This record gives sequence, structure tokens and C-alpha cells, in this order.
Amino acid sequence: MQYVVVLSGGMDSATLLYDLHAQDARVRALSVNYGQRHVRELAAAAQPTTRLGVEHRIADLSALRPLLAGSSQTDDRVAVPEGHYAEASMRVTIVPNRNMILLAVAAAWAISMRSDAVAYAAHAGDHAVYPDCREEFVAALGEALRLADWHQVAILRPYVALTKADIVRRGTDLRVPYELTWSCYQGGRYHCGRCGTCVERREAFTLAGVPDPVPYEET
Repeated sequence: MQYVVVLSGGMDSATLLYDLHAQDARVRALSVNYGQRHVRELAAAAQPTTRLGVEHRIADLSALRPLLAGSSQTDDRVAVPEGHYAEASMRVTIVPNRNMILLAVAAAWAISMRSDAVAYAAHAGDHAVYPDCREEFVAALGEALRLADWHQVAILRPYVALTKADIVRRGTDLRVPYELTWSCYQGGRYHCGRCGTCVERREAFTLAGVPDPVPYEET
């Protein structure tokens, strides 16, 4: 099997990359610069691909940033919310149509390379937070991609039934270099430890019983 993995630079997608590679799949990785505040995640994405010897491309779509206003990740006028994800705070972190953009670009590359599928690391907690992680969205996009080209490419979400703590446990078994991953939405020198993604990450490592190897601002 040949896959294009959507690689953000975070812990979930890094684990998926290692997981598929360990299964002897032919893997390529795609990261996307869509003008995100935490653009430093792209440098983090390059780390596991280099270690595994996996082809890694970065699609520069940063010119889209002005078209993606209203999100804390693409609009400097919107502050990054802190603390646990709640409905109100979640809404300002949503980048308009983000997964459609990322998956469409990954699918185009997969089609051109005659790969079998695009894989991304949506997990059990995502569909409750992000509308473009819902089953209905993925089913509709999968059907659209089936009609997009004579070479059909599937969309795979192998972690959709797993919690983030489950992913940490799996990644620990796979020896994923979590110290090289980046999760923070602030995109500063260190993980802030306060934004929703930092809180979610820290809880996942705690629940998994595994030390989180990245430094946080307060440490």
C-alpha cells in the first residue's frame, strides 16, 4: 500500500507516520503552510521524516491567510483561547475549511503518484470539536474524491476510534520522538502550556502514564 500522510508536525500525525512506516507501507508526507500562527510546526514535521527517510513536501499556500479570517490561527486580531476546549473557545480556533484544503492537496499528490490513500490522524476527540472531522464530512469528501479522477484514492482515519492518550501509548511503543513534535497554537519559543492544544497534549501524556518530553514556558 502507498499512502500520503497529512503531517502537521504534531504528535498525532507523527505517530501515524511512524505507525504506517512500521507496517512496511510506502509512505510520503505532506505538510501545508496555510499561513498558520504556529507555522513553526512545519519545521517539526520535517524531523520524523528525516529520521525515517520518508519523502516530505511542504505546500506553500500561505497566500490563503487573508481569506481565512476569523480564526485565532490565521488572524492576528483574534487571540488564542486558553484552557480546556469548550464550544465558545473552540469556534475561534477553527480555520475555515481547513481539512478540505489539506486533504484536497494531499489527494492531488496521491493521485499524481498513484498512491492508494490519504491518511490523517483525526482521533476520537476531534469530531466533537471540529466540524470538518465529522463522519458526514469525511464520507462526502471520500465520495467526491472517488469522482475526481480515474485513479481513485481513499481517505483513511485509522485513529478515529482512539483517544489522544491511546495515541501516546502507541507512539511510545513505536519510539516516536515526541520531543521533536510541536502542538502549541501560540507558536512561540516553547509550548505555552495554556492553549487548548497544550492542555489536551499534557492530559494525554498524563493519562497514558508517559512523561511529556517537550519544555513548557513555566518550566
